[in-house]
Amino acid sequence: MIDAYGDDAQRERWLPGLIAADDLGAYCLTEPGAGSDAAAITTSAIRHGDTYVLTGVKQFISGAGEASVYVVMARTGEPGARGISAFLVPADAPGLSFGPDEKKMGWNAQPTRQVVLDEVPVPAANLLGGEGRGFSIAMSALDGGRLNIAACSLGGARWAMERAVAYVHERFTFGDPLAEKQSVVFAVADMATELEAARLLVHSAAEHLDAKDPDAATRCAMAKRFATDVGFRVANEALQLHGGYGYLQDYGIEKVVRDLRVHQILEGTNEIMRLIVGRSVLAA
Repeated sequence: MIDAYGDDAQRERWLPGLIAADDLGAYCLTEPGAGSDAAAITTSAIRHGDTYVLTGVKQFISGAGEASVYVVMARTGEPGARGISAFLVPADAPGLSFGPDEKKMGWNAQPTRQVVLDEVPVPAANLLGGEGRGFSIAMSALDGGRLNIAACSLGGARWAMERAVAYVHERFTFGDPLAEKQSVVFAVADMATELEAARLLVHSAAEHLDAKDPDAATRCAMAKRFATDVGFRVANEALQLHGGYGYLQDYGIEKVVRDLRVHQILEGTNEIMRLIVGRSVLAA
């Protein structure tokens, strides 16, 4: 987002550290009362001379407390999408604090916390892309984010499937390896087929996004919905093929199942993805 919409000074300030991974960035859109309806955010940004004062709470922020810069969506004008602007808030800004680590079903390798803005002063130079452009910036960033989450689902599901394939060759029941049972053969066939279909859909959406095609957002929504549903289903089937062992932490499958479950919620729920796709098709 900083690379695509920032000015030269903003890009020079933040990109070197972010690209080198010396610094981390966090995306702050969701609020306790505004999830799927992102245009309903209430975090305010009131201008006083050359400074904006930000007040509000952001919810479910990945990397909160660890990031060096927070891209915060805040309301600078009228209700709805047109009144939202984007700001670059450094981690050491006065008035910026964080809630406790959320206790989650999965995704425990990274912190998820509230970002609390208590009259945080932000220089006008930290406005990203101009006043009133925050919502469009946020939505464009979500297209890439949806492909990232889709790709993560493919990787996790493929890892789980590979371990399930190895396991059914090693596990014997009634004198024969599980890999020779027709039900297992069919299950593995469906897993592999659906993963390949999801992979191709994600690649196609990525190509359309890179090409800036008008229907890129719709294709990203398609890919995110399909790949995250398939990813969770394949990982869950891999756990089933392990039997009771799949439920044990030692095998790692249960962790992947828990981690992939939230992908159907992140970056826009899959119900919202259906809404995007359905409206696009009906409007064509």
